[in-house]
Amino acid sequence: MRENLIDVTRLLDCRMQGRLPKGVDRVSLEYVRHFGDRSTVLVRFAGQWIEMSIADSEKIFAALFAGADNVNTMIRRVVAGSLMRSIGRSFSTRRFLFNIGHDGVEETHYVRRLQRSALKPLFFLHDLIPITHPEYCRPSESRRQQHRVKTMLTLGHGVIANSAATHAELVAYASKINLPMPPSTVALLAAAELSVANAAAAAPIDVPYFLVLGTIEPRKNHSLLLQLWRQLIERFGAYAPRLVVIGQRGWKCENIVDMLERCETLKGFVFEYSACSDIELATWLQHARALLFPSFEEDYGLPLVEALSLGVPVIASDLLAFREIAGDVPEYVDPLDGKRWSELVLAYSQSDSPERAAQCQKMLNFVAPTWAAHFDQVEVLMERLRAAKQ
Repeated sequence: MRENLIDVTRLLDCRMQGRLPKGVDRVSLEYVRHFGDRSTVLVRFAGQWIEMSIADSEKIFAALFAGADNVNTMIRRVVAGSLMRSIGRSFSTRRFLFNIGHDGVEETHYVRRLQRSALKPLFFLHDLIPITHPEYCRPSESRRQQHRVKTMLTLGHGVIANSAATHAELVAYASKINLPMPPSTVALLAAAELSVANAAAAAPIDVPYFLVLGTIEPRKNHSLLLQLWRQLIERFGAYAPRLVVIGQRGWKCENIVDMLERCETLKGFVFEYSACSDIELATWLQHARALLFPSFEEDYGLPLVEALSLGVPVIASDLLAFREIAGDVPEYVDPLDGKRWSELVLAYSQSDSPERAAQCQKMLNFVAPTWAAHFDQVEVLMERLRAAKQ
């Protein structure tokens, strides 16, 4: 028996449905990569908690990173074969259980199952935005996140936060609802490995362009950029820079989609891509004049880390999480200050831009978060938890 369980229910569903992994899923995959050889698989299916054998766990872990389409048949077979052996399983051995993707944590039967087991849950907290800023989320999401966080606080043996900003919000929320904080740590997230060496040497388009990366939803403030680009095009015509929008369409983005699909002025100047490979993303980033990140609220910001890791300047909202990650390297702007965004876009679009050169100089001192440092923090927390029980 291995010392940990990793809940891969969300990852398997993503894999089986052919969906591209989002940021939460990419973090979960890193936990599989780091802890896989010390862990077995937990899958929640058909009302059962299914723990797989070491051999089957290794097959599932490998399938999560496989590119072949035919692994779905193998996944179904392995899950079905493990199902009957898991009926009535009590999980009476004290082991760490990793739930990295928030999946299922809000459900009553999930809580009851944990309470009946000897498992020691380690939860990863990505953000409290549905609680602190419910206006940017689906109406039901605030209540769901409240249930998730309550479970983390009451049943979690440990909580891992992705930033000091997120951790501070969790501490404040725990105090507000009169619950004690479990042992916790802050572990910054590393960027995806987007190699400059694999990026295309030539720019994807032969005019200056800017990149915005992330799910298309109101919180990300795409509307500001689209209105700004309309003004730039009307002012400069063919000499206006281009805007590349990379991200899946999310919740309540109808107004943004209307602009993308129906605004004649933007056509030929704004390009939307719902997805791209890591090589394509590295290429788009590497040749951009800057990454634009005008979000109203973020508790982290992986695109910011990815851009700065590739030496690409960033113009971003002035948020605590961004300053925690990047210090004074990016240009920080109020997300409502359209005039300042316009000024910076124009400045950075110039080939001899002193503003862009100055940020590139500051970037030389930027130290990107690494997965090695992240898991050092997690391992320290786990050792504290082991020592506390001795």
